[in-house]
Order: sequence, then C-alpha cells, then structure tokens
Amino acid sequence: MLAAVYDEVGPADVLRVEKIARPEPGPGEVRVKIAVSGVNPTDYKNRSGLTGQPPDGLQIPHQDGTGVVDAVGEGVDPARIGQRVWVYFAAFNRPWGTAAEWSVVPQERAVPLPDGVSDELGAMLGIPAVTAHHCVFCDGPVKGRTILVAAGAGAVGHMAIELAVWGGARVIATASGEEKSRLARAAGADEVILYRESDALERLRDAAPAGVDRVVEVALDSNLELDLQACAPGATIVTYADSGGEPPRLPVRALMTANLSLRFVLVYTIPAAELRAAVAGVGAAIRDGALTPLPVHRYGLERVAEAHRAVEAGVLGKVLVDIGAPSQPT
Repeated sequence: MLAAVYDEVGPADVLRVEKIARPEPGPGEVRVKIAVSGVNPTDYKNRSGLTGQPPDGLQIPHQDGTGVVDAVGEGVDPARIGQRVWVYFAAFNRPWGTAAEWSVVPQERAVPLPDGVSDELGAMLGIPAVTAHHCVFCDGPVKGRTILVAAGAGAVGHMAIELAVWGGARVIATASGEEKSRLARAAGADEVILYRESDALERLRDAAPAGVDRVVEVALDSNLELDLQACAPGATIVTYADSGGEPPRLPVRALMTANLSLRFVLVYTIPAAELRAAVAGVGAAIRDGALTPLPVHRYGLERVAEAHRAVEAGVLGKVLVDIGAPSQPT
C-alpha cells in the first residue's frame, strides 16, 4: 500500500510517501480502507519531536480519518466488514496512522459513521471532537449553563461550541478577528468576544453578568486573567493544550475565594470510562446532526508534508488529506 512514513523526528521534510506492506488485523482489530485522513496539531508535534516520543521504527502519522472496514481480526464480528467508520487514536502507541491507504486499529477505535455524514466531517472528529466533548461535559450536564469557549474558530473550539449548544448551554466564544468571529457564530455561539479589543473584558461581563460556569481553554498562559474575571463562583476552567509559553502564575487566593477548579486534559490519557463516554457522546451528537464541518483545505497523499506545514502555520479551517475513493457516493 501507499503510505506516508517517517522514521526520525524533525521538520515536515522527514515525511516521505512510499509503498509498504499492507497490515493485517490481529485479534480484536479491524482494518480500515482509508478515504480521508485528518491532520491535527498533535500529528506535527509528534513528527517534530515536540512530544518527546520518537518513532520506534517506521511510523505512519495521523490519528483521525474515515473509511470502510474491509477486514476483521479474531473475535470481531464479521458483520463489521463494509461498515463506514470514523477512526481515532490510529497512531497512538501504534505504527498504523491514517495517512495511508489502509490502517489497522482496535475495533473500538473505528466508530460507525451514519449514512449521510460526509467523509470530510468524519475525518474532523477524533481528536478535536472527543477532546471537546470531554472538556464540555467532564463536570456534568451543561443544560442551562453558560460556557465560555476560547478560540471558537479552531477545531476543538468549533466542536466545543456545537456540543455545548447540543447539550443545552448558552455559549460565549472568543476569537481574534472578524473572520474567526463569523465561524464561531456559525457554529452556534450566542456571543463572540474579540479578545484583542480593548473592551474585551467589558463586553464579556456584559454578555455574562453573573459569570460563566465553565471555560474551555486552549491557552491558559495567555488567557487565565480573562478567564478568572469571567468565571462565576464555583466555575471550572478546563484547559486542553500547551501553547509553549511561560507557565501562568496562579493567583491562589482568588481561586480559593471563588472556589474555582482548574482541570487539565490530555485526551490520550483520560480515564478509559471517560474516553468511552466522550466517544459515545460524539457519536450521539453526529447522529443528531449537531456537528458540522469547518472550512476544508485538501491535499493529496503526495503533498502530506505541505499539509503538515499548513497546520503548523495555523491555517484557518481543517486540513484533510485525500487517500482513496469516497466511502459512499456523494
């Protein structure tokens, strides 16, 4: 099969596309014929060595994708053959990422994709949607609550807005400019605050006079002060990314006085039961039609290095790599 591979960490140039042996599913595994592969920041961070996880031999990148199950291993229901699926954690502690014509994953990491849901949207789930679901719902239901989503035009932010709205919350999002503000509003945000404007805090207080109940945060080092000003007593700030900046200085007395909680999330290491709940929740939301795609930037497999550079550059929207034929007629 054709696959993008790397065997050393470094810039995008370490990626190459070559023919390698097609994998066979082992016990409890399924093989997926990949249609579309999604690219996330975690993929270029792993490839570049930022996560401290050099490959152990040949590594195919990318955690997320969509495709069709075409073979199953021992212990897996043969009826799964022919099933459209969205894939997550394909390259987590495994060599078979989705930047290839086939991937092999544990059967629970290939989740049925309903008819009518595009390959593009399916490939945008995985890391962003599972992270967003856990951040939004990890402290319980959000119906009737007010949620602040930082960077509402990003992949996780987009999914967090839509999932919070699906859960019955009122959503305030932040964005850096008008184009991103429009994307956040399109996702369902009731209010969008341009955080670079001088009146951002005043507008946030006007939008949520009683404070927000939960914050989904992408850059705690930059935004902690604003978050603290926005939070209602007893609120939770959930942060899911490390921007690489200086660690924030925690105002312990202010946190204590307001009985605030800081929750740190890495999607790969959340407890197994909570991961299953997040995956099931994303599945329910997609069946309800609650999730929509971001603007798409498409690349062929031969341009996978360009796709990585686009994500590293912070391109607005979602970067996808087309691998094979669509998994259903369009």
